[in-house]
Amino acid sequence: MLKDELEVDVELKKGGSGVFEVAVNGKVVIKKTGLAFPTEQEVVDAVFRAMKP
Repeated sequence: MLKDELEVDVELKKGGSGVFEVAVNGKVVIKKTGLAFPTEQEVVDAVFRAMKP
């Protein structure tokens, strides 16, 4: 979805214990809180905001 919507390359790094974080240039822009994963749209929006100058 990120590649399609924002035309960016992504890399999946395996984590442990149900950790889910999305980072842009090493800075975490969104992560799982509690038991809830962010939606695909929330991830796209967070990455988009982080990429803005």
